[in-house]
Amino acid sequence: MIRISGVSKNFTLHNQGGAVIPVMAGAALSVAPGECVGLVGASGAGKSTLMRMVWGNYLAASGSIMVGGLDVAQAEPRQIIALRRSTLGYVSQFLRVVPRVPTLDVVAEPLLQLGVPQDQARDRAAALLARLNIPQRLWSLSPTTFSGGEQQRVNIARGFAHGYPALLLDEPTASLDAANREVVLSLILEAKARGAAILGIFHDEGARARVCDRLVDVTGFTPKVAA
Repeated sequence: MIRISGVSKNFTLHNQGGAVIPVMAGAALSVAPGECVGLVGASGAGKSTLMRMVWGNYLAASGSIMVGGLDVAQAEPRQIIALRRSTLGYVSQFLRVVPRVPTLDVVAEPLLQLGVPQDQARDRAAALLARLNIPQRLWSLSPTTFSGGEQQRVNIARGFAHGYPALLLDEPTASLDAANREVVLSLILEAKARGAAILGIFHDEGARARVCDRLVDVTGFTPKVAA
């Protein structure tokens, strides 16, 4: 479902004379339906960079990034938007939403975009918010006013609202208490059971051991510097 082959990435420092810094080369991995692959490596090794290339926020310098039948590395913006709507979900570390939109609608939005009737979309959103222990009195408020932990749980609910065939998870259990951590791990295991291909970053070693089938050390994709 996710297949990365020969991917490289450079950053151009425009404020330093256009210097080009190679940050990744020869990245290759695959994630099958029903499998969770965890990215590991030291801070700065390129875990988040690789995830952002799969999501389409960063443009790869070379190689292919197949998600379903689409090569994200070569795709047009409209194709990436369509992929994100139906096929590829992403739970980032930070919630970014339009201010003043009620939390219930923030979580229901991915389903509404797919044409799911509003009552069904809101029922699904409500069930996830309740499961993630977001009090019902908050559902009519904008999550921009919530604590960091509450925003994270709203983000997780939004990411799991639709049954995406592929999922990107960036530290989904960070800063959660034991009860909510367990809920998130259960959601991940349920997504695997229905056949989702999951690529994630998990600094929580216990969580990694619970949900990951394999680990890929991105340090192996660090460009070799000539002596």
